[in-house]
Amino acid sequence: MITSLKPPPPPFSASAVEMVCRALGDGVRGHQIANLVAALKIHEGPGEKRDTKWKRLFNAVVAAQNRQLDGRPLLRLVGEVMQPVRFGSPEEFEAHRVAVSERLLLSGYRVRGDGKVARVKAAATLPEAQERADVLRAELARRNVHLDVLHFCRAELVQQNYFHAVLEAAKSVAEKLRDISGLDGDGAALIDAACSLSSGPIVAFNSLSTEWERSEQTGLATLLKGLFGTFRNPTAHAPKVRWATSRAEALDMLTLASMLHRRLDGATVRGKTSP
Repeated sequence: MITSLKPPPPPFSASAVEMVCRALGDGVRGHQIANLVAALKIHEGPGEKRDTKWKRLFNAVVAAQNRQLDGRPLLRLVGEVMQPVRFGSPEEFEAHRVAVSERLLLSGYRVRGDGKVARVKAAATLPEAQERADVLRAELARRNVHLDVLHFCRAELVQQNYFHAVLEAAKSVAEKLRDISGLDGDGAALIDAACSLSSGPIVAFNSLSTEWERSEQTGLATLLKGLFGTFRNPTAHAPKVRWATSRAEALDMLTLASMLHRRLDGATVRGKTSP
């Protein structure tokens, strides 16, 4: 489960082993630890079995490294834990793959999409490792997603917290609509007051001079309502465990929010009300 690792890597530092084992510990259950430790040919004493999951993994890796005088034990452990079959869903696997890769990238390794470990150029800083490990943010950058979307949910993306990233991005669109229209309110009521044909509209996405342009105005107002109804309302009121947000869903939603930000940037404000 380790690819292209010849010659063997030197032993990893204690801090590097700790950080990787902490990330690995989040992806395994307590009853699985004994088999993972045994795979490294390490015997645990009775006292060690009462330690936390990550600490047991850490102790086993350090002991195996000291015996072998190289870094293969840590990489073997990563390969054992990150077998995709161990995880309940592709989203769960991907979340753990990103978390472990963030730590490994600082030492010049990453976990591939098939769960195997590969050698790569080492990241110089933790932010660089986080950015390289998370393909969602890389894809958002490739798509040139609007900076206002990223500004509102940057912290959530760093933590791979897609549930709240979706919520914050939806809030960013509502905030911009309030700012440019001078209106208060939220959700469908705000959109109707600012963008509906019957309201003027205050915020016009085009000249409204043709039937096609009026249809586009109505369509964009409907997209704004859909953004709030589909993403903001469920995420604002449902517990996270009941409304899981996958990486693919987050990417689709953040791209939609980006498009709406750009249309709002280019909109004409007609008869803006006083704040």
